[in-house]
Amino acid sequence: MKIENTKAQMRKGVLEYCILSVLKDNDAYVAEILETLKSAKLLVVEGTIYPLLTRLKNAGLLTYRWEESTSGPPRKYYGLTETGKIFLKELTHTWDELQTAVTIVTTQKPKNHE
Repeated sequence: MKIENTKAQMRKGVLEYCILSVLKDNDAYVAEILETLKSAKLLVVEGTIYPLLTRLKNAGLLTYRWEESTSGPPRKYYGLTETGKIFLKELTHTWDELQTAVTIVTTQKPKNHE
């Protein structure tokens, strides 16, 4: 088994949560979302993020608007819907529980079976 495949699967598993989290306070366009993810070492390519944003939009979690740009074509800004905000709150709760559980399991000393 290649470690890179497992690492990629772990990243994909949290990507939706991370994207929703990036948008929790402010709307952003794809380049801003990608930059935030990259700065956190979550390397994502545009080919991955566009289908994901479309899926989140179709699920009613995101909305978008077009805004003129002074440095090129108009930009599509994504933001959370009210449903998206509720969904993010639930995911945050689940993430906290999962993080706690993983920490317990991965830092627990093995039990001696005599």
